[in-house]
Amino acid sequence: MSDRPVALVTGASSGIGAAIARSLAPTHDLLLGGRDETALSLLAAELPGATAWPFDLTDVASADLGAASRLDVLVHSAGIALLGPLAEASRDDWRRTFDVNLFAVAELTNLLLPRLREAGGHVVLINSGAGRNANPGWGVYAASKFALRAYADALRGDEPSLRVTSVYPGRTATPMQEDVRRQEGGDYDPAKYIDPASVGRAVASAVLATPDAHITEVVVRTR
Repeated sequence: MSDRPVALVTGASSGIGAAIARSLAPTHDLLLGGRDETALSLLAAELPGATAWPFDLTDVASADLGAASRLDVLVHSAGIALLGPLAEASRDDWRRTFDVNLFAVAELTNLLLPRLREAGGHVVLINSGAGRNANPGWGVYAASKFALRAYADALRGDEPSLRVTSVYPGRTATPMQEDVRRQEGGDYDPAKYIDPASVGRAVASAVLATPDAHITEVVVRTR
């Protein structure tokens, strides 16, 4: 690591997380968090000042926090989406979704708060259009994202020394979106969706905002 600010991006092995890492690479050293060590190592080799940081979000306590001895930006990009009617959602569906989309976010943020406070840092939470509007078949996922929105708002109030930004992308061309389309029984055409790089640039704009500007929410929609 250099004397540049340090950003930790979870879910960095693909999709929006990888795009955010690429957008922050010109200005930040990076810790690339996720489970796919091979994908993280390949991305780290592509980006100067980047280090793969493999860990399982469902076991945050096992993460090597020593690698984040300094932390200026924490980007929570990892997430899962399990679709279907609420009447068919099992207890395990609810637990799995909230474990990744909310509980891991809260736990990792708490573990890293001392470093973020010291830096006067920035927490970015990749939410979803489903965190603003709940549609049929999306109840479990939407509930987790509405909760993530509440978490971000409360964190912003509890930690006045930090900047906290919620980002609400519409449908984005990612492996997660491909899986969503499979669950919906439809075809996946990435040309119909937002380019992950566009979300990455939006996040970088919020992170690089001057100190007088606290960008609390960013909504990115398809044209």
